[in-house]
Formats: sequence, C-alpha cells, structure tokens
Amino acid sequence: MFSETDELIIYDSNDVPLNPYPNEFFPPDMYDCNIMFCRHDDLKQMLDSNRDNLKLEAMKRIIGMVAKGRDASELFPAVVKNVVSKNTEVKKLVYVYLVRYAEEQQDLALLSISTFQRALKDPNQLIRASALRVLSSIRVPMIAPIVMLAIRDSAADMSAYVRKTAAHAIPKLYSLDPDQKDELVTILDKLLADRTTLVVGSAVMAFEEVCPERNDLVHKNYRKLCALLMDVDEWGQIVILNMLTRYARTQFLDPNIGDLTIDGEERPFYEDEKDESEESDNEQKNNEDKATKSKAAMDSDHRLLLKNSKPLLQSRNAAVVMAVAQLYYHCAPRSEVPVVVKALVRLLRAHSEVQAVVLTCIAAMSTERKSLFEPYLKSFYVRSSDPTQIKLLKLEILTNIANETNIPPILREFQTYISSHDKEFVAASIQAIGRCASNIKQVAETCLNGLVSLLSHRDPAVVGGAVVVAKTLLQSQKSGTKPVITQLAKMVDRVTVPPARAAILWLLGEHCERLPHLPPDVLRKMAKTFPDEDDIVKLQIINLAAKLHLTNPKQTTLLCQYVLNLARYDQSYDIRDKARFIRHLLFPENPDSKLTKYAKKILLSSKPAPVLQSKYKDRDHFQLGSMSHFLNTRAAGYQDLPGYPEEAPDPTVRNVEPPPSSVSSDSKIFDLDIVTKNSKKKPGKGKGRSFYSDSEASEKSGSGSESESGSGSESGTEDSESDSEDSESGSGKSSHSADEGSAKEDVSKKKVASTTTSNGVNSNNSKKQRKVVRYNRKEAVTDSESEESSNENSETSSESEPESDDDKKKEEPPKSSNHKQSSGKGKDAGNNAAAGGTIDMLLDLEDVLGNANSSISMSPTPASAMSVSISPSQTNATVNFQRASPAFIPNKLNEILTKIVSGGLQVSYRFPRSPSIYSQKMITVELQFQNLGKDPVKEIRINQHMLSSGIKVHDFQPISQLGVNESSVASIGIDFNDTTQGAKLELAWGTEVESRKHTVTINAPVGELIQAVSMSESVFISEQGKLKGMNEHESKISIKRTLLPVASSYQSLTTKIYETANLLQVPSTEDNLLRFAGQSVSSGTLVLVTMHFKNTENSEADGPIEAKVVVNCEKIVVGSMLLQEIKESFK
Repeated sequence: MFSETDELIIYDSNDVPLNPYPNEFFPPDMYDCNIMFCRHDDLKQMLDSNRDNLKLEAMKRIIGMVAKGRDASELFPAVVKNVVSKNTEVKKLVYVYLVRYAEEQQDLALLSISTFQRALKDPNQLIRASALRVLSSIRVPMIAPIVMLAIRDSAADMSAYVRKTAAHAIPKLYSLDPDQKDELVTILDKLLADRTTLVVGSAVMAFEEVCPERNDLVHKNYRKLCALLMDVDEWGQIVILNMLTRYARTQFLDPNIGDLTIDGEERPFYEDEKDESEESDNEQKNNEDKATKSKAAMDSDHRLLLKNSKPLLQSRNAAVVMAVAQLYYHCAPRSEVPVVVKALVRLLRAHSEVQAVVLTCIAAMSTERKSLFEPYLKSFYVRSSDPTQIKLLKLEILTNIANETNIPPILREFQTYISSHDKEFVAASIQAIGRCASNIKQVAETCLNGLVSLLSHRDPAVVGGAVVVAKTLLQSQKSGTKPVITQLAKMVDRVTVPPARAAILWLLGEHCERLPHLPPDVLRKMAKTFPDEDDIVKLQIINLAAKLHLTNPKQTTLLCQYVLNLARYDQSYDIRDKARFIRHLLFPENPDSKLTKYAKKILLSSKPAPVLQSKYKDRDHFQLGSMSHFLNTRAAGYQDLPGYPEEAPDPTVRNVEPPPSSVSSDSKIFDLDIVTKNSKKKPGKGKGRSFYSDSEASEKSGSGSESESGSGSESGTEDSESDSEDSESGSGKSSHSADEGSAKEDVSKKKVASTTTSNGVNSNNSKKQRKVVRYNRKEAVTDSESEESSNENSETSSESEPESDDDKKKEEPPKSSNHKQSSGKGKDAGNNAAAGGTIDMLLDLEDVLGNANSSISMSPTPASAMSVSISPSQTNATVNFQRASPAFIPNKLNEILTKIVSGGLQVSYRFPRSPSIYSQKMITVELQFQNLGKDPVKEIRINQHMLSSGIKVHDFQPISQLGVNESSVASIGIDFNDTTQGAKLELAWGTEVESRKHTVTINAPVGELIQAVSMSESVFISEQGKLKGMNEHESKISIKRTLLPVASSYQSLTTKIYETANLLQVPSTEDNLLRFAGQSVSSGTLVLVTMHFKNTENSEADGPIEAKVVVNCEKIVVGSMLLQEIKESFK
C-alpha cells in the first residue's frame, strides 16, 4: 500500500521515467534549465544517500546498464565519490564501474589516486586487485611511476589473485610507457617463477606481450610450465601452449629429420594391405629404423612437452584443443600427429563459429596430410542446416581427401549437393567435381560426362558452372573432346551466364582448326549481339574472330573486320585496346610488317592446362589456428613461427641448479655430521633387497636436493630405501677409516661404526638413522678424536643392543636426556662440556625421520648452551641448523588490559625469547598481572579461546588469588602458525562481589616469530641462493651517522637488528656487509637478512649512510613484514 506522500514513478526500458512529475497535473516547462528533469537524478540521489543499501542498489542498476551497452558516463562524478565507501560490496561495484570509464574520465579518476593507493593495502584481496586494475586502466603517462610501484608491490602479494591482477597490469603499463620495460621484465621473471596455477597463465600472457623474444626467462621455468599445464585455467593453457610452441621451434631440433615417409602415411591397419614384395618390405624396415632413430634422438624436454599436453585434447574448451593440435602439427613427429585428429573431429559438434575455425585448420592440414582424415570421411558430409561457410569448408575438405578408394561415395555426395537451393554452394560443388576429375585421372571421363548432363539443367547458374568446369577439363584432354565441344556450341544461345558463354567461345577458338564449319556460324550470331554482351564475352568474340581470320580467312575476314569496327567504339577501354591491338596485328598499315608473320604463333599457340588446387594450400607459412591463418593474410601483431635450428641448442640451460647438500666441515660455528643407518625392517620379513638397484640407491642417497623438491613423506621413504640398499651391499660412501668400520661389521651385522670424513660427509653403513652434532666452543676437535669418540659410542651401543625384534624398543634412548647422555660415557661428556670442551650428542632420530609431521627438540638449556631442533620441513634434508640462544631479550611490556577497564586488574605481556616448555612450535609469552584495585582478585584464568585457523594456545595454570598491590607472572605458549594474526583470548577473574571477564588480543611482531640459528657463511650463501625470485625482498634505508661512531664498527646496527628480530649474526669475511640468520618457530622456515653498506669513508661526514636490506624467506608474508619492521626500526 502507498501512503499519501509516496510517489509512483514508472520507468521505460531506458530507465527514463514516463511520469517524472507524478504530483504535477501540468508538467513544468521542460525548456527551463533550472527545473529540467535530469535523466539519472534518482540514481544520483541514491548514490548521495547515507544508506549503504541504497548505494548498493544504485550501483547494481548502473552496472546493469553498463552490461547492456548503455552509456553511464554521466554518473561518473557521483560514482567516484563512493570509492571511499566502507561497504565492501559497494566498493567492488564502484571499482568495476571505474575500470570501464577510467580511461574516458581521466581527470576525475586522477582525483582518487590516493584512495586507490590506500586500497592497495586493504585486507580484502578483491579490493586490492580492483584498485590495481583501476590504476592500470587510467591511461595517463604521468602516473606511470605510481602504477609501477603498485605492480611491484602487488607482484609480491600473498594473494595469488592479486599477483594475477599484477600480471594483467604489466602489458597495460608497457603500452603506456615502453621505457619501463626493463623493470617490468624483472617483475615478470618473479611472476614466471610463481608456482601458483592462478598466476602462471597470466604471467605467460604478460611475457608474450612485453618480451616474447626473451627465451632466457623461459629456460628455468620450462619444466615447471609443462608440469603445471594440466592445472592451469583454460585460457592460461592456451597462452602457455602457444608460447611453448614457439619455444620448442627455437630450442629443439626438427623431429622429422630423417623421416622418409611420403606425406606422413602410416602403416596399413591390416597386414594383407601391405606390398608383398621383398623390396617393399626392406624399404619399409629402413624407414622404420630411421624413424625410430629420429624419435630416440628427441630431446627429453621436447618429449615432456608433448606428453603433458596430450591429455588436454580431452578439454571441453575448443581453443585448448586447437592449441594442442597446432603444437603437435608444428612440433611433433609426423607419426604422432594423428592423435589430434579425433579431438578435432569432436569439435565439429560445437557452434558454427568454432566449426569455421576448426574446419579451416583441417582444410589446411588435409592438403598436406590426406591420410589423417580419411577414416572420418562421413564427419565432413554437408548437412542441410549448415551455414554456407561451413558447407564450403566441408566441401573443400572432401575434395582434398578424395582418392581412388573413396571417390565413388564422394561423387555421389557432390551429385546430391547440386540440387541444393544455395547457388553459391552449388557452384562450389561443380568446381569440386572438376577438381576431383583433374586430380584423379581414373574418374576424369566420368566427371566430364556428368558435367555434360548438367548442361540440360533448368537452373542457368548450374549450366554456367558446368560449362566453365567442362572447359577446364577439356583443356587438359587431348582426345575425345570434339563431341563435347559440338554440344556446347549448339547451346550457346541457351547459356546466359557470361563466364559460360565466354568459355564456349574460347573452346571454339582453340579447336577452330578441328571444327572448320561450326565456329564461323557461332561468330556470326555473336556479332549480332556484340553490343549487348558483357565485357568478358566481347573479349572472347574478338579472340574468336582473330583466330578464324587466321585459319579460315575466306569466310571470316569481313566478319572479323566488322567485329573490330564494333569494338572500336565500345565504352570499355579494355575492349578498344584489344581491338586496336588485333587490328594492327592482322591488318597492318605497312604490308611489310614482320609482326604479321608471327600472328598465328601468337594467337594459336598451345596453352598449358590449368592446375586446380586448394586455396588452403598456401597457408602453411602461418601458424595453425591463428587469425592470420584463418584470414589468409597477416594480421596486426602476428609473429612468424620460427624455424628449427640447424644445431641443437644447449639443453643444460633448462636444468635448475640443485642446492648444496651438506655443510662444510671447516665451519667455525658448528660441525654437523650425519650418520645414516638402515631403517627398521617390518616384522615378519627377512633381509630382502631394496626396490632400487645399487646404482639407483647410491644416486638417490647422494642427491639431497632432489629429495627436497618432493613431498616429505616420499623423500623420506626414498632415503630410507636407498640407505637400506647401501647397508646391505656393504659399501661405505666416503670413509677414511674403512678398516675399522669393516671390523665392526664382523662383530655385528646390524651395527656399523660411524666415521666422519674431513669434508663433513658421513659414512652410511648402519641400520638406523642417527645424527651426530658436534658444537665447538673454544677448541676444535680433530678428525681422529671425533672418530675415536664416535667409534666408542658405536661399540657401546653395539654391545648393549639386543638382537631380537621384541627388544627394539630398548634401543631408543629417552628423549628427555638426549642432550645429557649419548653413550656409556655421558656423564664425562657432560662434565667436559661444562668445562668448555666439546659436547658430543647422539640423537636417535629414527621416529622423527619416519614421521614428517613430528618434531623433536632439546629441552631448555642455559644461555651458554645450544639446543638442537629439527623442523618438519627439514626432516628429509641433509642439513639441520642449530638453534641458538637469543642475543637480546626485550623487556618492553605491552599492555592488553588496563585497570580502568577491568576495575583494578592490569595485564601486560612480553616475549622473553626462551624455548617453550609446551611445544617446539610455540613461542613463550610472559603475562604479568598486577592488582591495582581495592579488592583482592581470585581465580585468574583463560576462560575461552577465540583463535584463527592454525593458531594454538597452551594456557597457564590459574592464579588462585592476587592481593591488592601484588603482582604475578605466568607463561603461556602460542603457536602463531607463522602468521601475524593475533591470538584472541578471554580472561576471566573474580572478586568478592562479582565475576568478570574480558577479551584480550596478543599480537606478535614478525621478529618474535623467529628463532635464532647459527650457521657458517658458506651455508648462508648457499641457502640464500635457493630463496631468490619472489622469496627475496629488498629495500633501501638511510642510517643516521650517530649509529656508526666508528666506520668499521657495526655493533649498534647489530643491536638494532637484535631488538627487532630474534636473529643471530653470521660471521662474514666481506666488508660493509652484515648477515643474520634465523628460522620461523612454527614451521622451521629459514629467514635470512643481509645488510649491504656503501663505502662509509666516501660519504659525507654528517649525512646519512645508505644501506640496502635484503630479506630471504620462503614465506612471502613473513619476509615482507620483517623487512618493514627493520625499516621502521632505523627511522
């Protein structure tokens, strides 16, 4: 129901109100500009309102108008004001509108640049992506640097969708400012290294637009692109396949070199179809041997591309199937091309637009490879419902694949097509019959008789087409043509199609010597109608008159002169020129003209027979499936398909360098030796050989980098299998004390002494996997001492280990005492460690290596000692890093609950950077409670967890009572899961009067999510080399001169880093360079920080010092935010 104040406004289809003034009986003067009704006034009012639902409704209507193609540019000022709306849905629609009209309304869009820049930091990934899309859509060269900064930041965004949008923005910026190409290529290099399937396709698209010639960017990502091909979205698959096609043509040899097969013909399906002669068999075997050699010589990466793209032939997207087809057609051996035929034929069930493209490609392919499509002959039969273009393409394909075997059904089809109502299709069918007769001599006479029978057809177009085609066939035949020409001459009065009449006259002129009586009579009739004929017929009348004058001058001389006089005054200059030439040739003014003597040779010379071939035969220089190939003309932006190289390029450029597998033994910080023993045998099974051979096992055990690339469980299994194989073969990898090791093998088959080489590589000849960690404090331990110590430990363990499987549980030492005791001499070793000697710790890590998701760590130790940790991501690696004590312990308290809010209870927290007693993945958070109220507080506890996904909290023991002005400290453990999201907890406590609770949030800086680790400089450099590309973040900072009292001392800078993050400095041999190392507490991901300083001596005395900070971390968010925190600490 409507109230009295409601106004009912009715809109037409264009959103224009039909009654814009419902309360006015007489509308106001529409010519008055002050009160003239505005077209979109209602939408503007809704956009200016304070209600989000009205704004959302208005934006939906506006986007609907844009989708229908209506002009909504008048609303740009009203829409752009809502870019600051807090409603996410409204903001999304505003950005969609701005993307459409930002280029047209550049001045107004520039006013909101600051808003777009702020939106790039929005928590919502859709808002960040939309802001970047709008920025890149403003085509103003002045803001190119701003767009570049936005693209650089978005390319390192944690959201794959934002990185995808950054890839889309790169070509826009390149077209706006080509001078930015170098920096864009650097960003593209990082995006191409992205392993997210959502990003890869867009990165390749940008690569094709900006720098398609830079194959060096593809080398290291080639195998990754092939592996991800199945998982990329459909349009990304198309772009990648087209790019890899061009790459394969430049990096691999022609796979058809040495292939002697004719037209790529395959072997017959039935054996009785083969030639029985021995000569043919021998030739066939030679061809097969050469084809086999050619196939075997293919590059493995070439074979990888073909193998991974083949399943895409089953894609539902026609463009993907077409992309795979062109890849096989241009890059695959001829024997493998038939696999794409069935997929192409399947696409003929799609829409007519798709059929047109596919049939064009098939028509081009069938001109070179007729045998490919012969089994699918019926798929190309024309349907009455097909459009004319599809009919013509199918007709072309049927003509191309016609041969002696399948020509009868094809001719029957063509005979049916002639009765069609489509005149263009009928003419093409007659032309197809002529082509079949020209190409297949066995049916030439049959086709000619069929064409002659068409001369009595009631349709003049059919008759005309039959005459033209018959003329072409008669020109190629030397005998048996006289009856047909006579019949055609008698029909000259009935034929009305100009090309057909011209064809009959040409035939009579060519055969005038064999038919002396018929041509003059025809010329007499043609002279009567000469002024009314078409130009093409007039030209042939002149030719016929000239030829008859030379062959039969008595009967036709006067008639020839009459025709030339008629042509002399014709309106067409072509006819006049032709007549003037023939007159001077046949009737020269100078009787001694030498040209007249050669007139007969000029006019009656033999003409070569025309060659009828497909118009798709000359398209092979275009890439199959491209627009240039479809149009048979070079389209804008088309790039020629490169040819194969004559010599094979270096295939090693596609090899990704594996990271170093171990730590050098000359490290002064720590020396890590790994003693690998055989994994446990399953109960009930004897000693059987491993699945891998000896060579494979030794290869797998030596390639730690390859095992890291796979999943943890898989690599762990492979390692254990290879270790088992090594132990059963009884061969040590690298040991300089093999005699001692073999002597101990004689004592017990299950025990092998662990000996260490000088370079830190271990001897792996035992049944369990154990790890020896040697930490040198002051004195270095010699190799002989380490050998004796490890041998003694092995002997003790060997003597005490039971033989039966039932007692295997006794072999495992208690995990809580691993840091104190490693053998029977554990106490002595512990005393030596306290005295400053060497600590030898033997950790049984069999259970840890068997489960990739578990972690083992040392219990908390004093600040002077070291603890060892193995993170989940490192259980399969050959190197694990020592966790170090923090170099700095922050005392800053962060208040999370004030006395005003709580009524007296004040709660603060700090990060002591000590190991958590609850879990190795948790960090310790120290809570300080102070009762500043007037009443005692009791039962302080954590009542409820309100945590994000992945975050875990271990509560503290409830505090029973806290008196007035008293304080208490409690510790909790929090696993932040390497995120910066806060841990939201609900604290509860009680007083004598009431019970209270309050929600608090504990936020940890990124620096507190890191645990310091110690490593050598060589290990740091090798690990940093693995974390390049998107895992590397860098920025320039300015450091105050006061932080460097001495030019060569960086103690104050090191302290600044320690205060910001729990890292440990790595000894460096380079000047003006600081290195720090750590790993995330939750996942064990390495965090490497490097500070590069410019030469401080050359800088100004009072000016700041320029430095570059580089953070390498596998987790992009952790690395990016840690870099920001370091920059803030130096401001």
